[in-house]
Amino acid sequence: MTTSRIITTLYFLFICYSFSSAQSLKPLKITDDWLAQLEKNIPTPTVNTNKTRKILVFSKATGFDHWTIPHNIELFKLFGKKTQAFEVHIGFDIENFEKKNLKKYDAVVLNNSNPTGPKRDLFYDLLKNYSSLSEDTIIKKAKIYEQNVLDYVKKGGGLMILHGAIVVQNNSKAFSDMTGGSFDYHPKQQQIQIKEVDSKHPLVKAFKGNGLKHIDEPYFFKNSYFNYNFRPLLYFEVDKIEDIRHEPANNINYVAWIKRHGKGRVFYSSPSHNAQSLQNPELLQFLMDGLQYTTGDFKVDDSPM
Repeated sequence: MTTSRIITTLYFLFICYSFSSAQSLKPLKITDDWLAQLEKNIPTPTVNTNKTRKILVFSKATGFDHWTIPHNIELFKLFGKKTQAFEVHIGFDIENFEKKNLKKYDAVVLNNSNPTGPKRDLFYDLLKNYSSLSEDTIIKKAKIYEQNVLDYVKKGGGLMILHGAIVVQNNSKAFSDMTGGSFDYHPKQQQIQIKEVDSKHPLVKAFKGNGLKHIDEPYFFKNSYFNYNFRPLLYFEVDKIEDIRHEPANNINYVAWIKRHGKGRVFYSSPSHNAQSLQNPELLQFLMDGLQYTTGDFKVDDSPM
């Protein structure tokens, strides 16, 4: 075998090993070293203000327990600690969604707080699991909490939705209209090349026109998603994805967007299911920029496509 062929073979084996290993990312432990590296990569806010914005990071799931929830908590705590631009509060109880409590915050982050099926109603689940109320009362109060969030955003609050939290009120048309869509399904985890819809848009400037290649669950959406009543930011090409159920006509599936809802602002980012993606400084900048958009500090074009 020639030297060049040996080199080619070794390269091929390396690529195969790297790719196969990457498809089965396992949970990362939150260690001092991991936190130190994360803190090192925390970006500077794109918009400098004299205000410290109060942020609620709601992190209770009743359905699939995404292992990245605690990693995201540490990320947002570091956003506050390192920049002083945010006062971050971590919440787990449904009382956070009382009107008087929501008023305390400039933005709410739903951190993979997805519910169980088939109801796909986080507020119902929280009341069912952590109260002794009757079924009728639970149903009524769950509707009240949902309406509280809808009103909070409509009146000027910010809402940031991370990955699986798009499922929070998955069967609610009103909630889907506000968030821009509902969860449909996802194929297996795989390597995905995320691309910018418009590389000149300020909220994707962090990617510098190169997008993001990482291992993730390729989310597909339904309900209000097909109204395209949002400003898309990131997408992937469907024909590059394995095990899809159906193909969109234009081969594009959006995985991050922003939109107005009344006087408020919504930011959704499907990336990422895995904490390994937080090792990308570009993604951290994207998330911080998105947070600043929801608080109203980062003013960008959020007109629908």
